[in-house]
Amino acid sequence: MSKRSIFFGAALILLSSIAGAQADDKLVKKGAKVFKKCMACHAVGPDAKNKLGPQLTGIIGRKAGAAEGFKYSDALTAKAAEGLVWDEESLIAFLKKPRAFLPGTKMAFPGLRKEKHQKAIMAYFKSLQETK
Repeated sequence: MSKRSIFFGAALILLSSIAGAQADDKLVKKGAKVFKKCMACHAVGPDAKNKLGPQLTGIIGRKAGAAEGFKYSDALTAKAAEGLVWDEESLIAFLKKPRAFLPGTKMAFPGLRKEKHQKAIMAYFKSLQETK
């Protein structure tokens, strides 16, 4: 393999990782915009406090019903006792149709129906995990 081939291969890898990072940044920004629908009830960030709903910083990987100081619905408390941990799959299912995923939830939000919004909010939540 020539030096020229190695150089161009390395350049392609670098450019694709930069493009990927830019795409991720764009998705995170879109997720922050989508999250504005949630801000009436939820907070995120290092100083986030519970509001009408629990604070959501660090939600991915967190045991359901574990936001300190928040009084959850009986339905969510029961689901938490069954061992629910908020991963991407369960969060998307919940955010898509909260009352279908968890009958009896106190969350009145009708849901995020668009897949692109679901992916964006997951990217946003992940970005918050990294700064936690």
